[in-house]
Amino acid sequence: MQPRNMSMSGVVDLGAVKAAQEAKAKAEQARAEAVRHGGGGAVSPSSLVIDVDEAGFERDILQRSTEVPVVIDFWAEWCEPCKQLSPVLERLAAEYNGRFVLAKIDVDANQMLMQQFGIQGIPAVFAVVAGQALPLFQGAAPEAQIRGTLDQLIQVAEERFGLTGLTVDPDAEGGADGEAAPAEEPVGPYDALLDAAQQALDAGDLGGAVQAYRNVLADDPGNPEARLGLAQAELMQRVQGMDPQQVRKDAAEKPADAAAQIAAADLDLMGGHIEDAFSRLVDTVRRTAGDDRDTVRLRLIELFEVVGADDPRVAAARKSLARALF
Repeated sequence: MQPRNMSMSGVVDLGAVKAAQEAKAKAEQARAEAVRHGGGGAVSPSSLVIDVDEAGFERDILQRSTEVPVVIDFWAEWCEPCKQLSPVLERLAAEYNGRFVLAKIDVDANQMLMQQFGIQGIPAVFAVVAGQALPLFQGAAPEAQIRGTLDQLIQVAEERFGLTGLTVDPDAEGGADGEAAPAEEPVGPYDALLDAAQQALDAGDLGGAVQAYRNVLADDPGNPEARLGLAQAELMQRVQGMDPQQVRKDAAEKPADAAAQIAAADLDLMGGHIEDAFSRLVDTVRRTAGDDRDTVRLRLIELFEVVGADDPRVAAARKSLARALF
């Protein structure tokens, strides 16, 4: 499966946002199931270092990254520096005892993943945290530098995303590949419709995706996946065909024009400038009144849906919006 959210340019990857939300929900469900069956959700030491291929990327890296930072070691059998670096990373994964998981990817066997991450040379080390990918370092770095990088990664993961790592049980037994056997996923009543909506989104059929998500919400107004998907699809629909230069010009010339600022905020968000989008609309709320003000407020809330309620930038913007309104 192709990895989602591999852009390093800061662009908002809507597929990755959705996938991270789904993964978080699945992880929480799995933890709840473990508690219900008398387990504490602990993992075996062997599950701290795993081999990952393209087929297992979403399960083993993307979903796992909603619980713990995943450090990715891109390596190859013929790479001598890789043979120096990999044992160090494996030893540190054991020493850090669940604060991160090490995923090893053989680039010869997984060329698509190598291309998606933009790997130019190996060894290369990346991290994925809450569905977001970031480069760490390239080459066989000194151990002291690696430790410092890992410490920073763990701190950011805890402070920004609340990821405190995994509980490791030395006596826990893994499955055949060192992993606990995954629980069978229940099939939801709207899974077929949601899959169809995602397929339409991937194919660029934005109108079809919007309608499919609306069909789900007509029966289940609180469905979180459909709400998120609809917000994403509608955002992409709005920016499709926009002239960015003209939109920016209109926004600069008309700071109190609700429509101009809303259009610019949509472009901001699609370009990865999340805080700019939020602050633009909060400022516009302050400058407007009546129906215009309410229109801007509602669009800002829609953009909160796209980014996700757990994002700290959303929490900060909600406070700013409350101050602007009251």
